[in-house]
Amino acid sequence: MRLGEYQTLVIIKKVEFGVYLAESKDAQEKVLLPAKQVPVNAVVGDRLEVFLYRDSKDRLIATTAKPALTLGELAVLKVASIGKIGAFLAWGLEKDLFLPYKEMNGRIEVGDEVLVTLYIDKSNRLCASMRHIYDLLSTEAPYQKDDVVTGRVYEFSNNFGTFIAVDDKYSAMLPKSEDTSDLRISDVIEARVTGVKADGKLDLSRREKRADQMDIDAKKVLQVIDEYAGVLPFNDKASPEIIMREVQLSKAAFKRAVGRLYKEHKIEITEKSIRRV
Repeated sequence: MRLGEYQTLVIIKKVEFGVYLAESKDAQEKVLLPAKQVPVNAVVGDRLEVFLYRDSKDRLIATTAKPALTLGELAVLKVASIGKIGAFLAWGLEKDLFLPYKEMNGRIEVGDEVLVTLYIDKSNRLCASMRHIYDLLSTEAPYQKDDVVTGRVYEFSNNFGTFIAVDDKYSAMLPKSEDTSDLRISDVIEARVTGVKADGKLDLSRREKRADQMDIDAKKVLQVIDEYAGVLPFNDKASPEIIMREVQLSKAAFKRAVGRLYKEHKIEITEKSIRRV
């Protein structure tokens, strides 16, 4: 009998509170299917497709209900409640699915819809995880460069960027050069495909195409200069960290925007600052 999976078992015994199922009529291991789950007119010898999990008393039990998630799959589940040791997710069964804190990728709240997978913990119980999503995402997305897609944030990485599940099933990423300070785990965003890697993973950007984005970035730079009373206390030679902190642009995007403003005679660039003309 396989915990966390659909399987077909045979009815070997009927009792007042349900029926017992096993892999065969001679099998020693059996599991209860509660009476309210037993199909009308079911008899000993009938075969039923069921899902096995553990109930609120940690007993192995069968159900004919169809949970939203099985082993080896991904699903988006809503956070029903949060306790001292983790969260509980609604997944279509009477007992909510436990998501331990150690299996979270970041802070979540009641009502959030999070992308998770299912695993069996050391106590032989079914639990949810947000930490094993990357390897389960498909690399066969039907999208090409410049397509606009919708994806869910499932992990942040200081080394690589922000990991996105496009359509909740395709592997994608926003590079770390993009400002994602407004995002949190479970957010759903629209982005543009900037490239498809050789392995099928998607590179994304929330920014417009370069020509249009340069206009947007130039306006942002002017706005920040105005916030500094017309004199920005650094120039395009500043560190990427300072530029991102103050302007929310990558250094490359900042330099392009400054270059455009300079050519349009809207700013002056000094050794230590940028001054609005």
